[in-house]
Amino acid sequence: MSISTRHDASADGRKGDAADTADGATTGEPGIRDTVFRAAGAALAAIEQLAGGLSTAVMALFVLVWTAVTAVLCAVGVGLLMAPAVLRALHSLAARERDRLGRWGPEVVGPTPAPTRLRLALVDPTTRRELRWLAHHATLGLLLGLFGVLLPLLAVRDSTFPLYWQLMPEGATSTSIGVGTAHSWPDAVAVALLGLGWIAIIMGLTPGMARLQARPGRGLLAAGPETDLSLRVAQLTASRAAALDAHSAELRRIERSLHDGTQNRLVTVTVLLGAARRMVARDPSGAEELLERAQSAAEQALSELRQVGRGILPPVLADRGLAGALTGLATSCLVPCRIDVEAPERCAASVEATAYFVVAEALTNIAKYSHAENATVTVRSRDGRLHLHITDDGRGGADEDGGSGLTGIRRRIAAHDGTLFLTSPAGGPTTLKVELPCGS
Repeated sequence: MSISTRHDASADGRKGDAADTADGATTGEPGIRDTVFRAAGAALAAIEQLAGGLSTAVMALFVLVWTAVTAVLCAVGVGLLMAPAVLRALHSLAARERDRLGRWGPEVVGPTPAPTRLRLALVDPTTRRELRWLAHHATLGLLLGLFGVLLPLLAVRDSTFPLYWQLMPEGATSTSIGVGTAHSWPDAVAVALLGLGWIAIIMGLTPGMARLQARPGRGLLAAGPETDLSLRVAQLTASRAAALDAHSAELRRIERSLHDGTQNRLVTVTVLLGAARRMVARDPSGAEELLERAQSAAEQALSELRQVGRGILPPVLADRGLAGALTGLATSCLVPCRIDVEAPERCAASVEATAYFVVAEALTNIAKYSHAENATVTVRSRDGRLHLHITDDGRGGADEDGGSGLTGIRRRIAAHDGTLFLTSPAGGPTTLKVELPCGS
């Protein structure tokens, strides 16, 4: 199932229908402009990841050299005194890398603290895995980080060459790769075309480079099979507690909705029917007015009961699937919202319901607090997991502790053993990333 829909809340938004059609928004496929912007955003994020990886790779190279020197000095006894400091530096650097990787994807859960005594470290599986990561990151990770930082510099240098080529010394090399000399404007433009080539390389390669740089850390720094069972038990215990809390909160919400709304309406209906029954003989016209009011109150109670039912499990999910349900949310959202869903297979009903409520709460927050002009909801189903990306171009600064409903969202997601990542710098944009197992 694939759907891509744009909804504008105001009548003025309809003026952009033709542009949206040209851009592919109404054909079910992303437009060229959206594709380019998406690729550029992914490239910029990848460059930032590679630059962050470069900083830890430089430190990894230092620790690797320090470790090698210590191993050599252990033969004469001096290294035995240096070993605890080296091990502490290794564990600290590994923890820093886990934090860095957690900011750009799923959290890397570390094992229990590794030993810093040499005899215990020699047989500790965590220390051995961290040493293997150190060797990978200080070599391949360092090279990838250097390329990730160098490529944008080359792109800027060559793309802007026509702006300053006449100021260069006579006979100086024009291109960043050390080949060619510009003697005329066509030569300068040719260098700028090389800069555009660098930009194309950046957009095409840097996301894969970032994944390649992060792969050893995600594979080696996570809790190994020797220690992850206890961590898994702790995670499941926390997830169960979150599920119970979410269930209790949902029951309280339903009870409040029934007590404050529907129950009061039904009491009103009962009172009005009683009064109409007593008046029917002596004042038929007054009784008819009361019956009309009772009918109106009954219709309102029925409407509120339907709202409560949709809050438990929206029928639109069963009727139209997740894509149709999210399109309905976009239609009622006060902020123009684009929905892009690619989910070839249906997930478990509880997972789709959780995804629906997450998007509903996020769009409500965007409409209330973000002052955004546009929002985008992207849903992908890959590798047995449902990925949700919700972004807006608002003012940012979303705070999970600020009472914006993010705590409730996190509890719902934790009940399914999913993950949530929020990025909301001051000034925006705000990005909410959610991953849910499809079969839970």
